[in-house]
Amino acid sequence: MSQITVVREHQLGYETARERAEKLVEKLVSKYDMQAAWDGDTVQLKRSGMTGQVQVAADTVQVDLTLGTMLSMMGGVIETEIGKALDKYLA
Repeated sequence: MSQITVVREHQLGYETARERAEKLVEKLVSKYDMQAAWDGDTVQLKRSGMTGQVQVAADTVQVDLTLGTMLSMMGGVIETEIGKALDKYLA
């Protein structure tokens, strides 16, 4: 198992950051065939071999994923993609 944590600070305020985090969640759902369920400022993500969450705060967005054995080989690629997406959406 492999753990990925990506945190980005922003100055967008909570509402704008949540709107942009929703774009990231849509990308993860589409690309990795995940299911997403929002609960307040956190979205729970899951699929076979991968679970995690995206947390939105007034000044940060944090993505935490746990990858199963098969997906852990792609951990570096997944982490890089999430980082680039967050940089793009929070710019």
